[in-house]
Amino acid sequence: MRSRLRAAAVRLRAALSRLGSVSANALDRAGVIDRTRLGETLNLAWPRIVTGFAIMSKNTVDLAVVGIALGAPSVAGLAFAFAYWQLAKFVSIGLAGGTVSLVSQSYGGGETDRAALVVKASLLVALALVAPIVVGFVAFAEPLIALVGGEGTALRAGTIYLAVTAPALAFEFFNMIASRTYAGVGDTFTPMVVRAGGALLNVVLTVWLVLGVGLGVFGAGLGTAVSIAAVGVALSWGMTGRSYFGRGASPVPIGRDGPWIDADLVRQLLRVSAPLIGRRVAEGVAVFPLLWIASSFGSATVAALEVGRRVRAILGSFSWGFSIAASTLVGQRLGAGEESLATEYGRDVIRLSALVYVLASAVVLLAADPIAGVFVDDPAAVAATAAFVVVAAVSAIPLGVDGSVTGSLRGAGDTRWPFLSSMVGLYVVALPLALLGLVTPLGVGGLYAAVVAEKVVPAGLNLARFRSNRWQAVSRQYRPDAADGDAAAE
Repeated sequence: MRSRLRAAAVRLRAALSRLGSVSANALDRAGVIDRTRLGETLNLAWPRIVTGFAIMSKNTVDLAVVGIALGAPSVAGLAFAFAYWQLAKFVSIGLAGGTVSLVSQSYGGGETDRAALVVKASLLVALALVAPIVVGFVAFAEPLIALVGGEGTALRAGTIYLAVTAPALAFEFFNMIASRTYAGVGDTFTPMVVRAGGALLNVVLTVWLVLGVGLGVFGAGLGTAVSIAAVGVALSWGMTGRSYFGRGASPVPIGRDGPWIDADLVRQLLRVSAPLIGRRVAEGVAVFPLLWIASSFGSATVAALEVGRRVRAILGSFSWGFSIAASTLVGQRLGAGEESLATEYGRDVIRLSALVYVLASAVVLLAADPIAGVFVDDPAAVAATAAFVVVAAVSAIPLGVDGSVTGSLRGAGDTRWPFLSSMVGLYVVALPLALLGLVTPLGVGGLYAAVVAEKVVPAGLNLARFRSNRWQAVSRQYRPDAADGDAAAE
């Protein structure tokens, strides 16, 4: 029996290997991505994609479980709380984006000590940013939820969820920096295992605390907070240079020994991170008027919009992988002074991302009604939610392309342009379209248009930037040899 199972496993691996080889050759011949670069890209991308699916499904599970147990008004409350929580998380994502840019270039240039100093600087900046956010969210949870239209059941649910999960933001900031540090040195597997394990823990705790123990929204928030803290504790082990059963120790470990602050590196980190933080915060802020507009159509529309956003966030998991692969590969090539090769890597990842998103979005489009039925059961609510799921699937295509383009630009340290393009998409195009729904017969259609426009516009502008090759010139001021040149000049 065992011999038959081993033989079957061998045959399966051989079949998968042949399928992978055929697919790689087909993509190479079609001009999508070079066969060699495909391997490097996927090695970096797939752990981040798995991580993204795990983390994004975490909030989606919270929505689904709360929807099953308590109904649409409580889901709307979670939507309001998510908006604030995500706003804070976007700050950490922006800071972590600057971290991966400088770590990848320093590590690619053989400057491991410099890369470790970047990580230390990132942690200090993170602590300064997250502390007041946590205090504010806990102390003012109820007025914050009421500010964006929460009332009644939605107000109570949002207040509880925000207050319970806010302290976990301190761990989330560390988790983001740790994950990007590993990505910057070419290891996306270690954070995948840890963060996917945390997401699984969250699912188990949420289902048990909400449906089993009956703690409702408090249980959903508690499960999320505990799982995020567990991830932080686990990642701290590897970030201090210790291995997980023989692997996973960070090659740029942090510790109490050695310097913690390098003023020049801190300035570089802030200069690279500030536009990323600004872009992410602006994206997070734009959610609030969208929720306020949706609340004018009722809590069911708020819940439907949030489900659509969650579905798009899950699809965005592909971008987690392709974006970080682009940042790492482009950054490392630039750190080695190979600008032409960096451009080729960026182009290949962008094309691959576009193909994957077209296929994935098509699957979601075909399954829009069953997906909506997971969160709501009333026929009218299913129809409204399914419409937002369709819109989410359509907008995910430019989201995916933009993720890879932005990843390439971020690898070069060119972060200002993506920030400006995001501002144009959100505030010049998307929000005015949403507001039209309040003053014209367009109605909820204005929200549909806004959800699509907020991703289409920056994708187009960032593609134009990438094709101009100006990002290569930007990268020259952040490379290790640039720092050496400055020192020599002094």
